[in-house]
Amino acid sequence: MSRSGLPPVVLSAGEREWLTRVVRTGAHPAQEVRRSRILLELDERQGEPAGRREIAERVGVDPDTITNVARAYAERGGDIAATIQRKKRRTPPIEPKITGEVEARLIALACSTPPQGHARWSLRLLERQVALVEDIPNMDHSTIGRVLKKRRFVLT
Repeated sequence: MSRSGLPPVVLSAGEREWLTRVVRTGAHPAQEVRRSRILLELDERQGEPAGRREIAERVGVDPDTITNVARAYAERGGDIAATIQRKKRRTPPIEPKITGEVEARLIALACSTPPQGHARWSLRLLERQVALVEDIPNMDHSTIGRVLKKRRFVLT
């Protein structure tokens, strides 16, 4: 821990130049620019960094953000690219209800002959029929319409 109570940030000349370019070009997301500025301010090769609150005031963020960026730098082993860029999500937060198999079953149902008393399939009729089929999750007519439109299927 450095004197400011934050994990030490020591940047090489090349890393410092890269971060400076990120800050100055304006071609990067604002969050990356902000984190780059924080790392540049925390660099111990440029002398003892200012306090957390002073850096936060200069950069225009909350002091806790300074702590979080310094901690992320330490946790990622000094990898500045991993520190400033957003972490990619591995899986969606909710599993999709409509899978390829469900789409195929829905299209097969829409291709079949409509129930007796109906000349053709409508979205609402498909919705009622899907509710009766056990291995297809319940979907409303607008979801069914989106699936069919996505696959360029036209109800005739």
